[in-house]
Amino acid sequence: MSDNKNKKGEPDRSMINTSEPYEMQYWREKFGVSSQQLTGAVRAVGNKAEAVSKYLKDKKSK
Repeated sequence: MSDNKNKKGEPDRSMINTSEPYEMQYWREKFGVSSQQLTGAVRAVGNKAEAVSKYLKDKKSK
């Protein structure tokens, strides 16, 4: 299900929606990763941004 573009307000930056290209672009740039890396991280730990961030940092440090 896509975002409701009629709802105004702050975006929910605590969750990652991989079905929205603009969100994928935002999170790829924020974390400095590829689409594949971001999608893999979401599959591994879920779509909470905090969990994905930790997962990606742990992967980079290995």
